[in-house]
Amino acid sequence: MKPIDVLIRYWKHTAFRPLQEPIIASVLDGKDTLALLPTGGGKSICFQVPAMLKPGICLVISPLVALMKDQVNNLQARDIKALSMTGALSVDETSDLLDNCKYGGYKFLYLSPERLQSDWIVERLAELPVNFIAVDEAHCVSQWGHDFRPAYLKIGELRKHFKGIPLLALTATATPEVRKDILESLQMKEPAVFQQSFARENLAYWVMRTEDKLSQAVSILKKYPDPSIIYVRNRRACLETARQLESFGIRATAYHGGMLPSEKEKNMQQWMEGKVQAMVATNAFGMGIDKADVRTVIHLQLPENLENYYQEAGRAGRNGEKAFAVLLTQSSDIDTAQSQFIDVLPDRKFLTQCFIKLCNHLQIAYGEGIGELFPLNFNEFCQHYKFSPVTAHHALQFLDRQGVITLSKEFSQKLTLQFIIDSREILRYISLNPNDEPVLLAILRNYPGIYDQPTALNLPLISKKSGCTPGQVDEVIRRAGQREIAQVSARPHDTTVLFNEIREDERTIARVAKYLERQNELKKKQLSAVIRYATDTQTCRSRLLLQYFGEESGDCGICSQCSKPAKKVSVREKILSILKNQPTSSQDLKNMIDCSENELIFALRDLMAEEYIRLLRDNTYKLI
Repeated sequence: MKPIDVLIRYWKHTAFRPLQEPIIASVLDGKDTLALLPTGGGKSICFQVPAMLKPGICLVISPLVALMKDQVNNLQARDIKALSMTGALSVDETSDLLDNCKYGGYKFLYLSPERLQSDWIVERLAELPVNFIAVDEAHCVSQWGHDFRPAYLKIGELRKHFKGIPLLALTATATPEVRKDILESLQMKEPAVFQQSFARENLAYWVMRTEDKLSQAVSILKKYPDPSIIYVRNRRACLETARQLESFGIRATAYHGGMLPSEKEKNMQQWMEGKVQAMVATNAFGMGIDKADVRTVIHLQLPENLENYYQEAGRAGRNGEKAFAVLLTQSSDIDTAQSQFIDVLPDRKFLTQCFIKLCNHLQIAYGEGIGELFPLNFNEFCQHYKFSPVTAHHALQFLDRQGVITLSKEFSQKLTLQFIIDSREILRYISLNPNDEPVLLAILRNYPGIYDQPTALNLPLISKKSGCTPGQVDEVIRRAGQREIAQVSARPHDTTVLFNEIREDERTIARVAKYLERQNELKKKQLSAVIRYATDTQTCRSRLLLQYFGEESGDCGICSQCSKPAKKVSVREKILSILKNQPTSSQDLKNMIDCSENELIFALRDLMAEEYIRLLRDNTYKLI
């Protein structure tokens, strides 16, 4: 079977996108390969197709839990056996999962780089029939990347267990410095490097200055009434902007990281099906989203870096038709961005304090905590210790990226349920509501004591056992409470925290502090690049972006800079230009310049009054 046969059979596509085919051929030839494909370039196909052609299992290392789940679901929907090692799995659960990979004929195992920090997991991975390793978001291996994660450095050590097994590194955004780091850190030998141009010929990058961003956004959305994404800074702005767009007659919905999974799923579905035009979202939205007909992506605030901006803007125009990436700016934006992205960065002192207080808050003793999972109400934590929520959030996110802790990426809730009618009535209810049967039977089979006391439910487990989506599970449980067959209570918490190592306070922070200093310097450098992009009034927008990623190009011809009408040369400037060569009469000037007689006379008078020119005896004008 050839790669194209696999593509047709499982993905129903009849042709590869640019560079996919040579990348796949390189992997099949056993070569280490670096693929730099912009957002929407089809990176996953580059490792999924060759994995189907080689015996054994493909290890996919990715930092994005949501994207891993999405890809595993997509593969399973195509009858391809895939698993992901996500969530707070116990040692026994992890061991069982790896046994399934070894003996169950699985083709893909997705895992986060932090899993490689456990020696016993690496040893178990070494027992698997691995055919090659795919490293997604490979820029995370570089200390100069916009999302450096030290756990990625473990991948180089992993390769010692798989000698002769090719590695495919993939990323959408990498500067030349980052690319060099990827090749060295992942120990890639004689790698084949494939780089698709970062240029998007159909995507017009616009920067528009306005003091009324909402009105400008409404005008754009009404002019182009196609699917759109509006990126905003935070959750409150997300909901408020969606509401305001609705008031202007724009069908809009919202998406942010604090929503329940069922709400996210519902809003996403509305947008994907075209029931609403605009998706107003924070940067939690986008990974794994494949909607080809997005016409416009609008950013209402300056982004944190050009890497993120390029990826988010690149969600427009994936169908190849002309699309727009619009950044709306106003006079206060630079000061706002400085206070939002730079002034709130934690220093080493704050990071240490935040980590110690977190351990105290969760009652973790010194030298303990490894492998333990805790619910955390983040706002309560910040209020108790009088921390700036933004700076504390940056500190915890930094500790997460360094692998000290693992934060859940989605809002969750502790849900308890107790049936308050007897088992016969439950069965009768199920017979009258057959659509609820899979979920209710999954609950009854997995929670035998649920008639006796309120029982905490594992919603992902119920979803898996019942074969229903999280949104469907949520609806069935909600309905059971409303119809008084069960007592349901939900206590929200912002996140869960998994400790990946023992608490050692200063020693823990000392190990990662150097990365914090580098990160802070990098963020300052990145914001400077964003400000230049937003304020440069001379250079093609596309050209600015490409230069940032180490690619030279000509002007795009369609961005806001290239589309400016040519500056009209004034009559004064034309007169001065002509007189540089020789003295000229007014009649000759009139013949040479396309203007009215009055325009010429007024321009000549002004230039004489300002002593730029003088009139000679032969009635010609000359520069002074």
